[in-house]
Amino acid sequence: MEKTFYLELSETVFRHTLPNGLPIILVHRPGFTRKLAYFVADMGSIHTEFTVDGKSYTVPDGIAHYLEHKLFDMPDGEVSEKFARLGANVNAFTGYDMTAYYFMCTDRFDQSLRLLLEFVSTPYFTEQSVQKEQGIIGQEIDMNLDNPDTQSFERLVSAAFRNHPVTHPILGTRQSIGEITPEVLSLTHRAFYRPDNMLLCVVGDVSMDEICNIAQEVLPAQPEEKVTSVRTWQEEMTCPEALTTCQMEVAMPNFLLGFKCEPLERGAEAIRREFVGDLAAEALFGESSGLYLKMYDEGLIDSGFGGGFDTVEGMAILTAGGDSDYPEQVRDAILEQAKNLLKEGISEADFLRMKRSAMGRRLRDLDSFDSTCFRMCAYHFSGFDYFRFPSIYQQIQVDEVLEFLERVIQPERCSLSVIYPKEANHV
Repeated sequence: MEKTFYLELSETVFRHTLPNGLPIILVHRPGFTRKLAYFVADMGSIHTEFTVDGKSYTVPDGIAHYLEHKLFDMPDGEVSEKFARLGANVNAFTGYDMTAYYFMCTDRFDQSLRLLLEFVSTPYFTEQSVQKEQGIIGQEIDMNLDNPDTQSFERLVSAAFRNHPVTHPILGTRQSIGEITPEVLSLTHRAFYRPDNMLLCVVGDVSMDEICNIAQEVLPAQPEEKVTSVRTWQEEMTCPEALTTCQMEVAMPNFLLGFKCEPLERGAEAIRREFVGDLAAEALFGESSGLYLKMYDEGLIDSGFGGGFDTVEGMAILTAGGDSDYPEQVRDAILEQAKNLLKEGISEADFLRMKRSAMGRRLRDLDSFDSTCFRMCAYHFSGFDYFRFPSIYQQIQVDEVLEFLERVIQPERCSLSVIYPKEANHV
């Protein structure tokens, strides 16, 4: 067992890997009654191609989310009711590149942890329940089609990327989920829900020995067969479409602007590049930037405007968006501001302020058990110890941010997604 104390964060973290390959992380917070556990699969909606026993498979879009739903079914009932009887709250989510199951409790942590590991690792699929779920998830798909924020992002990445499966909706489509069967769900679970492809992360005042003992009792004792999945997608850094528009029931135009970036790899250097992207967004159009204040005063944006550096395994994009009657003018202003920053530079005082602000946001996030657990899991699968982020920020130089702006904030890397009100004549 490995124990690490992070002086800058005043955090103690225990790490251990079981013989079956499952990594366990405990963020030890003595004195807290609240406890949170995440059991996470290194699998999201983009992982639909894989090989098992030398045979290649392609499963339908939306299967990761479908699987998340169906794992809550157990032969003796729905698992949420069991957690409620233990006084715990259970939930789950599916992202583009990971799926997480988690619970929060104050008492009977051991029973809740055992239940979490049992229901996630022991699939139970029947023909009847799988067919019933198609209607439930179909309604979710329809709701997403009516959600401007979701549609804005999905349309943006479809305009910006050619080959990466981020262009496929996390929920899939009504057609794709209609192809999901108990057999396909079982195959996908076997491929990705292996202990060595998962992570158990706990935050709270609990014992690492207790966690390990429960995990070893519930989960398989030995590593399972290796499965390979497609995890690289070739992309040119130009965008297929510069502009995509549609009409929805919105009060005013909603837009999302994206600048295509090189995908990150793994480890500390990749995270450094992510932080550089965050700082570039702050310098370019952050709330304290000159451009933000200028656009706000001119009525190009409102207080809901914002953005940042977004990553999914195999892709990265710098985004900015909100409500505006003049989205194309916002795009042009951001392109022009990047040129101005390259000419004028960023002062040392402004750069230090931006770094302190960015670090401060991440430090405040650590007050949340949920945010802490989520970030520990997400960065674990990126090959990085998240609690080392302060040292990464300290190393970043202003020249790296300027180089990013020069390379990335270019018209050919830019796509703009706009949703206009239905009565408008823009489409």
